[in-house]
Amino acid sequence: MSNSLSITVDVEDWYHIPSVCGSTFSLYRDVDEFFEKWNDRYDYLSEPTKRVLDMLDEYNVTATFFVVADAGEHYPGLIESIAERGHEIACHGSHHACNIDSKTKEPLENTEDFETVTLKAKKILEKISGEKVTGYRAPNALVGGWMLDSLEKIGFKYDSSVCVNSLYNKTDSPLKGVLTYPYYPMVGGLEPGGYRDFVEFPWAYYDVGIKIPTSGGPMLRFLGAHVILKGLKQSLKRGHTVFYFHPIDISYEKFPEVGRGRPFYWAIKGKIVEDRIRYILKNLKNSDVEFKKLSDVEII
Repeated sequence: MSNSLSITVDVEDWYHIPSVCGSTFSLYRDVDEFFEKWNDRYDYLSEPTKRVLDMLDEYNVTATFFVVADAGEHYPGLIESIAERGHEIACHGSHHACNIDSKTKEPLENTEDFETVTLKAKKILEKISGEKVTGYRAPNALVGGWMLDSLEKIGFKYDSSVCVNSLYNKTDSPLKGVLTYPYYPMVGGLEPGGYRDFVEFPWAYYDVGIKIPTSGGPMLRFLGAHVILKGLKQSLKRGHTVFYFHPIDISYEKFPEVGRGRPFYWAIKGKIVEDRIRYILKNLKNSDVEFKKLSDVEII
């Protein structure tokens, strides 16, 4: 078993999901339109983020936080509080808008626009955190090979969006040869290629004849902790792997009921998910797994 794993946290709020903002089928075109039209309370993110930070302190874990850059504008002090605890700040897009179509996997913007918007998000996060931001995770994990080329061009060193599994593929590539450990992606695609100054950190899966996605996120809510942990431990045998969750996964509050599919999407959250995260962290700690920020992982 590999002795290292990265805990990653996607810092986004309830309205960032595709049914509400930033997709081809969302209720609001983007976050800007949401804030123009939404007059009620929006911040369901700050309180659970503080509890995530306290929980990571409790287990003595340093994590990588993929932050939507507009959090800097709408949640004063939140990004600073993450950086002050010693965690890595990475980029989760500007407004969490999808960059490729979820069905066709075709780009939803041209390369130049993607680079301009993403570089701006990178600089916002760097200015607030006082740190160099070198990591990226695609909003909704919808990622294309062309995006990695652009990320490398504008100064990123790694991405962590690719999820190989037998249930779905949220990328524009067949992902042949991609497993669960870090690799250098080919230019123009997501398959492994020769050395380059850019790394992909794919997500964990549990191979039981079919590959079940077990890196966390929504699957942590739907599958439970035991299956996730089995997938993480199996993936650790292949090499370094990734676990992730969202602060809003552990929110005790009921979110506004807008957007399609929301009641089902948030049917399981709060204390039950927090207990699952704690179970996984405790079990991995007891297995002598070393937790590393993604920027500290060395590729062999």
